[in-house]
Amino acid sequence: MADTALFSDTEKPHVLVVDDDDRIRKLLSRYLRDQGFIVATAKDAADAGEVMKVALFDAMVVDVMMPGETGFEFTKRLRKMSDIPVLLLTALGETTDRITGLEAGADDYLPKPFEPKELLLRLKAILRRRDKIPQAVTTFRLGKWEYDPDLNELRTADETLRLTSVEANLLENLAKHPGKILSREELARLCGLDGNDRTIDVQVTRLRRKIEDDSKVPRYLQTIRGQGYMLRVDASVGDQV
Repeated sequence: MADTALFSDTEKPHVLVVDDDDRIRKLLSRYLRDQGFIVATAKDAADAGEVMKVALFDAMVVDVMMPGETGFEFTKRLRKMSDIPVLLLTALGETTDRITGLEAGADDYLPKPFEPKELLLRLKAILRRRDKIPQAVTTFRLGKWEYDPDLNELRTADETLRLTSVEANLLENLAKHPGKILSREELARLCGLDGNDRTIDVQVTRLRRKIEDDSKVPRYLQTIRGQGYMLRVDASVGDQV
């Protein structure tokens, strides 16, 4: 575990590396510190939970194949309480495994073996996306939900749902162009996402599960066959519906 005294430095990104491989933990910890990050480490999901009780992080690098709770399971559980960016590491390189990770709520996915430089670039990219979530979007309604862009939250009188930074970025970019069809490539560009391997499709599916009454028959986030996606917004808060 990293020295908790380091976490008083608010000028550098705080990253938690979770991996059961001692060699990879040490390599990433040393490399990321050399690149200006403040790094803590954990050997598995349970250890990560203990570290997170005493420190806040800007991002996490999580191995998938860990003893006990896997990286997929840990990320899915984490998403119920936090929107912290997660970069998954795994020896599983199949497209289906990447999709599983994205469906669990990961922001990016890097197969092993990897170059530390690539991990650094991917980590910086997800941190930039988090910092660049559009702020010009006002609060608006989607059926029963009211979306608050300042908090990345969907709310009703009785319920609150937190969106991940990727989901919020996607929703707000769609809301900037209500009623307009945006291609997968355009959405990927606007959101700073990798447009390959169904990345946009996976994020749209995750978002639909939160905003739609029936995600299989979407009313708001619609698929336009052969063209892309379109968002239908009921109204801005304060407007007449």
